[in-house]
Amino acid sequence: MTLTIPGFDHVRLPGADGVELAAAVGGSGSPVVLLHGFPQTHLMWRHVAERLADEHTVICPDLRGYGASDKPAATDPDVYAKRTMAADVVTLAAALGHERFALVGHDRGALVAFRAGLDHPETITHLGILDVVPTLDMWNVLHGVSAAVGYHLFLMAQPPGLPEAMIAGSADAFFGSFLDAWADDPTTMPGDVRAEYLRASAAAVTSIVADYRASADIDVMHDQADLDAGSQLAMPVTVVQQDWGAQLGYDAAGVWKAWAPDLGHRLTRAGHFMAEEAPDEIASAVRDLLAR
Repeated sequence: MTLTIPGFDHVRLPGADGVELAAAVGGSGSPVVLLHGFPQTHLMWRHVAERLADEHTVICPDLRGYGASDKPAATDPDVYAKRTMAADVVTLAAALGHERFALVGHDRGALVAFRAGLDHPETITHLGILDVVPTLDMWNVLHGVSAAVGYHLFLMAQPPGLPEAMIAGSADAFFGSFLDAWADDPTTMPGDVRAEYLRASAAAVTSIVADYRASADIDVMHDQADLDAGSQLAMPVTVVQQDWGAQLGYDAAGVWKAWAPDLGHRLTRAGHFMAEEAPDEIASAVRDLLAR
């Protein structure tokens, strides 16, 4: 049985191109969509969603290729392009009657949120980003031995076949290694939640790899085109991240400022899974963003 957020409705809604997405929906008020990261599902938002639901309609989908959402075959690069995944989110929100909404993403979901902000400025009112830099910048800051922290990015960028076989052959060990390495406080991820992440990820190896492979190809092309065109995020943006700039030798706030003129940049002492480790901090950051 799929774990979901207590007290929320679990529904299936249309995304782009005939794909259906599973989502947890709860609360009332102005809409906020929360997008999960890797190797997780919408369940990662359970604490933050409950904190926001008193004031907002909170919508937590599984991204295409993840969780209980459809996992279409990657017949061409567009299928898992962040542009397509952003269109999923806009279509899903419209199906619930929301033509404009705030959007917050973590990790992979943050890359989808970033693309949605660039492609749909008339739809995204506020944008929250947790613990990433844009795809183009991500590749630019990974260099030398420090790039080992992102080894999985390089593995899943390889042509179809070998990455899928390697990961499927040791799925729990592979996905579990990130749950272990990226968590500052493992006690914030109970056994049943961890098991759900591992189960869902093992069932989605091919589509997860396709999502990552797109970020080494078509997503870079889309970001570069926007950079060349001088495109920027038109809405208020809040970025919360670990101090990756100090660890990898770049100016994280400066990277984001180039894309987001109306930027609030925060560093956190929580680990990568900050929505689970520090839900009060993240919920407060979202409320502050929505007040701008």
